[in-house]
Amino acid sequence: MNENIVKRNDLLAETVIKGLESRNMSGYYAKTAEEACKKALEIIGEGSSVTMGGCMSAHEIGLVDALKEGNYNFIDRDKETDKRAAMLKAYDADVFISSCNAMTDDGILVNIDGNSNRVSAIAQGPRKVLFIVGMNKVCDDLDGAMKRARNVAAPINVQRFSLNTPCAKTGKCMDCKSPDTICCQFLITRFSRHKDRIHVILVQQDLGF
Repeated sequence: MNENIVKRNDLLAETVIKGLESRNMSGYYAKTAEEACKKALEIIGEGSSVTMGGCMSAHEIGLVDALKEGNYNFIDRDKETDKRAAMLKAYDADVFISSCNAMTDDGILVNIDGNSNRVSAIAQGPRKVLFIVGMNKVCDDLDGAMKRARNVAAPINVQRFSLNTPCAKTGKCMDCKSPDTICCQFLITRFSRHKDRIHVILVQQDLGF
């Protein structure tokens, strides 16, 4: 990565972490995927029950493999025959892992969901929520974060799942009501009432969509 981009990200991460702290959330900055994975495992703690939504960022930093191989009770919904039961286990888990579709530089997290298991677990249930967020997802303000979530993250995800929505064909949000839409629930996390529940690891590199 270009050294000027690295320097910019280093400085921006400091601003984001201050914003998170002002919102009763904990922020961390990792310069490499390996560093991010190590910090995530430290926050999770051995022996913890852990589950997640469809978080590509957690896969990209090697966290999912580390959880499967280590001393953790990793609830892998992809291996569960009863998907609904697997999703419900998330609400009583010690840690729920997620990324975000976008976030503001003062610490507001934006997520859009289709089945809504992810946003509901972020809002309430698991004892801790751990976000893995590439610096590519940091936006200037809430309007910019919403636009990123709808026009970048959502179209890529519907293409990934081969869904039949207008944005899969145009590459941008058409504010549709398609049966296949994944833009069913919008969650804006601007403050955590419970201190030490929400943790955000910012990662120097681009992650996810």
